[in-house]
Amino acid sequence: MRRIGLSLVTVLVASAAAAAELVWLTDLDKAQAQAKAENKLVFINFTGSDWCGWCMRLKKELFDTQEFADYAKTNLVLVEVDFPRRKPQSPELKKANAALRDKFKVEGFPTLVVLNAQGQKVWEQVGYMRGGPKVWIAKLDELKRK
Repeated sequence: MRRIGLSLVTVLVASAAAAAELVWLTDLDKAQAQAKAENKLVFINFTGSDWCGWCMRLKKELFDTQEFADYAKTNLVLVEVDFPRRKPQSPELKKANAALRDKFKVEGFPTLVVLNAQGQKVWEQVGYMRGGPKVWIAKLDELKRK
């Protein structure tokens, strides 16, 4: 029983460490400049982080995994555009997020938008997509080759 408890703690700590490794920017212009300099895709996550059940599930099943964290480090510049209900945000961030929501015509959460290094939208996923890291990484690899 003790061994199971230790294994569970190890898994939880590893998941938290993977999430901590991810760097999510909030400024799309900075993200685009970084993506261009490093020849990476920009991965934009439009989320309601503290109220959207599908967004929380996506975070748990994708963003909190070591597999996605490892992939993102070398292939993606991550941008989070959050519309929380309880978490405080500065008026400037709220305004910037609303402008991005309007620019990309986001009508539901989660919405994931992928831009190439030149800033062109190459893919959009509205709503939760099953499959975990393997499915997402396969799709992102396909987009990188275009």
